[in-house]
Amino acid sequence: MIIWLASYPKSGNTWLRAILHQIIVKKNDNKGTWLSDLHKLVDTYPKTQHFQNLDSLFIKESDFQNKNEIVKNWNNSQKKLNSDKKLRLLKTHNMLCSINIDQHNHSFTNEDNTLGVIHVVRDPRNVVTSLKNHFFLQTYNEALEFITNASRWGGIKNGEVPHFISSWDHHFESWALFPKNYILFKYEDILNNPKKQIKRLIEYLQKFIKIDHNEKIIDQIIINTNFENLKNLEKKGNFLENAVNAETKDKANFFNLGPMNDYKQFLDKNIQHEIEKKFESTMKKLNYL
Repeated sequence: MIIWLASYPKSGNTWLRAILHQIIVKKNDNKGTWLSDLHKLVDTYPKTQHFQNLDSLFIKESDFQNKNEIVKNWNNSQKKLNSDKKLRLLKTHNMLCSINIDQHNHSFTNEDNTLGVIHVVRDPRNVVTSLKNHFFLQTYNEALEFITNASRWGGIKNGEVPHFISSWDHHFESWALFPKNYILFKYEDILNNPKKQIKRLIEYLQKFIKIDHNEKIIDQIIINTNFENLKNLEKKGNFLENAVNAETKDKANFFNLGPMNDYKQFLDKNIQHEIEKKFESTMKKLNYL
């Protein structure tokens, strides 16, 4: 059964994956090569491999770009993943949605395929500044259009399997409704009190797997996964998920600003107000306003 690590892009998903790795795998090598192994514990969904051998359509590389066929096979691909009866953690930026194709609704997932949801959210005013760097956007207006576009798909330009992102508020509200084994983490809470949030995560995971922990282990997890350490490990080549500009082949730093990402220093007041107006209801619910 799947436990989803779900978030809007650039909201702290990879940071939480690193924390999960340190909680479960407890690998603390001096060179920090464990950071390149995140996918072994928490893989990304959807990927090409999840749809292979499901349908005769999925043969050529271009077949995996067919949005409608991917949507129609969400359920089948997850059934295939769950056929071994093992617990697996999967990262996704897909909205928890239902899409109608040929008068039939196709849900991203359901309670038969999903055991639980670890949901990560971040203040959208800081998400915007991070999106600009990660997706090689030229202006903050482009980043604003990205985060407010309810029809937003990801993965298409990069030749990945398409995933439906939608807007920041629609994405958050969709996952917040999942009825089973749901837990929410705010990026800002992890930043301000990592020990408390790691303990919450351990308590959640203990419902499904045995985890040995103590104060010393938790303190080491905090050290291993703090932003500066992750940034240094990326510089050494120990992180394999950098964003690459499809045209120039330039790489963007994945761990870019972290705690220094303060929208008050970067965002034009008009864009800030536009975000606050557009997402007012959800931001108030999360105490961002």
